[in-house]
Amino acid sequence: MRYDYASIGFYTYDCLGWPFTEVPPGGGTNFIEELTLAVSGAAGTASIAAAKMGLKTLAVGGVGTDLMGDWVLQRLAHFDVDISTMQQQPGWKTSSSIVTTRRDGSRPALHMKGATADFYVDDAMMEQVIDAAVVHIGGIGLMKKMDTGRNAELMRQAKLNGAVTTVDIFAGSKDDMPAVAMVLPHTDYFMPSIEEAEALTGLTDRADMARYFIDCGVVCCVFTLGGEGAYYHHRDGTKFKVPAFDIAVKCTCGCGDAFNAGFAVGINRGFDPETTVRFAQATSALNATGLGSQAGVESFEHTLNFMKGTKTK
Repeated sequence: MRYDYASIGFYTYDCLGWPFTEVPPGGGTNFIEELTLAVSGAAGTASIAAAKMGLKTLAVGGVGTDLMGDWVLQRLAHFDVDISTMQQQPGWKTSSSIVTTRRDGSRPALHMKGATADFYVDDAMMEQVIDAAVVHIGGIGLMKKMDTGRNAELMRQAKLNGAVTTVDIFAGSKDDMPAVAMVLPHTDYFMPSIEEAEALTGLTDRADMARYFIDCGVVCCVFTLGGEGAYYHHRDGTKFKVPAFDIAVKCTCGCGDAFNAGFAVGINRGFDPETTVRFAQATSALNATGLGSQAGVESFEHTLNFMKGTKTK
């Protein structure tokens, strides 16, 4: 395979401030302690976190011909992420967010939708995009052109090419299920947050939700549970829960997306399922210790040592 990891979908530019307390009245000003920029999104966070941990990574998505788009491409390249399949077209806007992070890690945001809806993997790009050990789509539900069937075709071809396929989503209700359902028959690991799984299914029991998606064709569900850890449920009946690590949370922005990267590292390293989920959970926890997506993720060795040496809740 040409790559260890291809991360396809939602790339966004984030400007983050910490700690946010309240919007000042009128034209007033409140002072904060930190301000930073980050590449975020279900594909963007994963691509940089994976690259930091040693995976040869391909970024696949779209940005605008604006200052934010230029910076996103520059930042990806800084971490040696291959940006040859990132699309940048006149008239597109880069998906961008202003993220106001509270001391408890929660992060209300203002978001501008952008080129995630516009990019498209055509036949000329397909061979390169699927030439990875793990092919990941992050952001189904935001990818207007790709969500109409192209994501499903991409994942079908990726599996035929021998890739392991992983999927994360951006979903808020059952109305998003048709776009998600198209890719599930070609998905090895479906990795939504527990809130997204509940929204898509209308169910609340983890095992019931997993069986729902497995009936749709998924091989295995891995639900991220926020402060409770993660839940793994394979179609062969294997299921377990991994607890969250006991950390001081600074910012939860991108934690689920960092989890996706850690999971891909585990697959590439040949970890067993429980170690893979624990490593992914460690990546997510490290992400939460810094301000902005990937801030706390440094390297494979750093994440592995954190996993081995940090207490869980």
